[in-house]
Amino acid sequence: MSVINNILAKYLRLRMKRINDYIEKPEAIQRQRLEQLIRHARNTEWGKKHGYKDIKTAKQFREAVPIQDYESLKPFIQRMMLGEKNVLWHGAIRWFSKSSGTTSDKSKYIPVSWEHHRQCLMRGCWDTLSVYYDQNPNANLFKGKGIVMGGTWDHYGAYPKTKRGDVSALMLNNMPAIGKYFYTPDMETALMSEWEEKIEKMATITAQENVTNLGGVPTWTIVLFRRLLELQNKDNIHQIWPNLELYIHGGVSFTPYKEQFKQFLPDDKMTFLEIYNASEGYFAVQNDLTSDDMLLLLDNGIYYEFIPSSEWHSENPKAISINEVELNTNYAIVISTNSGLWRYVPGDTIKFTSKYPFKIKITGRTKHYINAFGEEVMIENTDKAIFETCKETNAIVKEYTVAPIYIQGKNKGGHEWLIEFEQHPENIERFAYILDENLQKINSDYEAKRYKNLALEQLIVRPMPQNTFYNWLKNKGKYGGQSKIPRLSNQRVIAEEILKYVGL
Repeated sequence: MSVINNILAKYLRLRMKRINDYIEKPEAIQRQRLEQLIRHARNTEWGKKHGYKDIKTAKQFREAVPIQDYESLKPFIQRMMLGEKNVLWHGAIRWFSKSSGTTSDKSKYIPVSWEHHRQCLMRGCWDTLSVYYDQNPNANLFKGKGIVMGGTWDHYGAYPKTKRGDVSALMLNNMPAIGKYFYTPDMETALMSEWEEKIEKMATITAQENVTNLGGVPTWTIVLFRRLLELQNKDNIHQIWPNLELYIHGGVSFTPYKEQFKQFLPDDKMTFLEIYNASEGYFAVQNDLTSDDMLLLLDNGIYYEFIPSSEWHSENPKAISINEVELNTNYAIVISTNSGLWRYVPGDTIKFTSKYPFKIKITGRTKHYINAFGEEVMIENTDKAIFETCKETNAIVKEYTVAPIYIQGKNKGGHEWLIEFEQHPENIERFAYILDENLQKINSDYEAKRYKNLALEQLIVRPMPQNTFYNWLKNKGKYGGQSKIPRLSNQRVIAEEILKYVGL
């Protein structure tokens, strides 16, 4: 295994040259990607409708194609799922990833062409490993096996040739042979649809393996950790997997989970590496272990544009190219992909922390924020406030969601936090006070609204019973896989639903 690790380490160092190329010439690479996308789609129904044969520049592309959301592309995607060819992308597309961006009963299905799978999703995985070995030359991932907390994958009933599921399940199901050699458990177990049974089998099988790395949404990784410790009667995960060195996480902010992971992995040898891998594509990877921002992957079959926050709610929002972005400004990301998503807004918001290289942080979602009173609170703000408050109060937060308290009559507005604690603070009122103070320090708009309680009262913390969020997701049929807790909402629908579920 040492020989194999050394060979693959050399291969990954060679791959870093390609990454360094687009770090040095990002605009040229992005122009090439746009030209390539248009060329491959010019004879599709979409390409003919929007005059792709005449598009030569990014400006012409913006003028020819309006900004899209899922509803505008949904009729085309539904036809593709039923087997139609040359609709949004050339040929037929047989794979569709299920969006995890919502906990409503309606699912979004994102087309995944063979090119997208190979040039974006799989390339993103190789890029992540390349970056890790570049940052850590003594890495030994290939001396053991890896685990990915994948979701489920099945046939589309209306057209069985089409398959659909979580993007993690899609990637696992179509993993190259070399990848399967380094993966545990077996694919049948990894892709089981019954999540509780899958966790049980995964814990039993993987406990016997030499696991060096794992990846997945933190929420469900913790579920696996707990079951492993119960079955093996151990105190921490390194007692089961002594050579575990890397955890790759994405999908949600890792900040609220840091203290929980320290309990499971108390040794200092762990590396936590963040990626930005969504249902729509593999967008970014943390390429510097000393910094928590991520390198935007500019050569993975995606052309990027960005909508400034001032344009988010415009009828015809104006997007800009990568050479026009400014640092520390919130943007909604816009993508055109080699699966036929054209000028599509996934809903994620980012800010650039660096140019040349272009590096980003995820700040939230265009629809997952609170701005009921002009406070403009983003997930980035609440995650940081929770983290700082837990440090001060010796508490550990397991999950949380926040909703506005509307102004009624003479009552002022505010925020209500539903929090499930792993370790409760000694005094919940003090915790709420410190949390409110920290949020004011982080967000000046919230601070202004809180000034002397003129517009907003101090936030309210409502502790939730253990496993509230897991059981709520399970009750909605969203237990496991890529399902995530919605952190912020501008309405009270989710909060009221959870409160009703627990009988409050």
